Amino acid sequence: MQQNTLIVNDVTGLNPVAVWAISKPKTVADVADAIRRTDGPLSVGGGHFSMGGQTASPGSLHLDMREMNQVIAFFPQDKVIRVQAGIRWCDIQRFVDPHGLAVKIMQTYANFTVGGALSVNCHGRYMGLGAVVMSVREIRVVLADGSVQDASPSVNAELFYAVIGGYGGVGVIVEAELDLADNTKVKRLARKMSAAEYISHFKAKVRHFQDAVFHNADLYPPHYRKVRSVTWSRTDEATTEPRRLQQGGETYPVNRYFVWAVTETPFGKWRREYLIDPLLYFFRKVHWRNFEAGYDVAELEPASRKYTTYVLQEYFIPVERFDDFVPVMAEILQRYRVNALNVSVRHARPDPGTLLAWARGETFAFVLYYKQRTRDNAINRVSVWTRELIDAAIRVGGSYYLPYQPHATAEQFHAAYPRAKELFALKRKLDPQFRLRNVLWDKYYAPTLNDANT
Repeated sequence: MQQNTLIVNDVTGLNPVAVWAISKPKTVADVADAIRRTDGPLSVGGGHFSMGGQTASPGSLHLDMREMNQVIAFFPQDKVIRVQAGIRWCDIQRFVDPHGLAVKIMQTYANFTVGGALSVNCHGRYMGLGAVVMSVREIRVVLADGSVQDASPSVNAELFYAVIGGYGGVGVIVEAELDLADNTKVKRLARKMSAAEYISHFKAKVRHFQDAVFHNADLYPPHYRKVRSVTWSRTDEATTEPRRLQQGGETYPVNRYFVWAVTETPFGKWRREYLIDPLLYFFRKVHWRNFEAGYDVAELEPASRKYTTYVLQEYFIPVERFDDFVPVMAEILQRYRVNALNVSVRHARPDPGTLLAWARGETFAFVLYYKQRTRDNAINRVSVWTRELIDAAIRVGGSYYLPYQPHATAEQFHAAYPRAKELFALKRKLDPQFRLRNVLWDKYYAPTLNDANT
């Protein structure tokens, strides 16, 4: 265990948090012992890709889960794997690929840990699916008193649906049993159109297309009037990419240059829409599913985050309100001159029951990737237009995603997540001393403790 002045930050570099100590457990027993041997606050982190302090709290014992990275059990005939929570999705891909299997649901980028992905109830570009909870059979959790419990949709279900998507506030996920899928070949089908055409295209060509595996639609900044629909469908055609898996660990100079050029050079966004993307999408592509799901987040990493940094936000909009939200979003981003690289739209089925469900019905996820300055006035400016976007999402019956900068007011948080009070009540029961915490819980939960005690 390390001690002294220790800082836990996330990939943006915007959220340094001074913690008391860092523990790096390797087993369930290590986690339980670390919790029992202390009586102060606890925080939990994996890959630290959340972007708003969701992995740390001031003065806490920080549990860095990345050394809990082993496969515990594997049942290829049943398409099931059980893993420790600190394992990354790319590690699972390497393990199951020789058996013709793939991860069923994960993020687009494969660097994230399973425990972190479950804690934020992540999603990817998968069609006919949605939040990662849909692929989870069982979890093992260490509670704030050091006790260990198993939970699934049918056993200890209240705990299951509180911990998944619960941002480390109810228990520490230490193991997970996951459904797998077949590692099929997929072919890219892409078409550019006006944003006004997209919803009709989606309903006619994508929504019920049984062979669709991945789908997203990229809205082009700065006007957001054009969209490129990209679907990867099952195929028997020969692959155009010889590798079955992406290797990771590269420097990606070309990718990084284009990210810089689009955000920093004159007409960068125009060149991307009218020169770069038409060239990239001109060629036929057939990949293995594991390859297409295995991108390395390092390809987006800038040379420095000292003065500027890249940040994500995400808004969840009912499918039928796509045309209502897009022009409002565009107006806000244009009015504040947000330096957006991309807005990627993905599809999700309704959440099966997590207490902080972001998809309460059939949903489009609008993933906004933008560049901002790191100085305080720039952060404050982002908070203003972020709250406007959150209001716009709520007005159409939508929500916003919680792994990012916590700019939302308490009123917005509860409007977007109406079952949060149920989660808070369960936390008071399972964690009466408020030990499990992070910046998210400190902002939205801690102020309610005074109300509960009066």
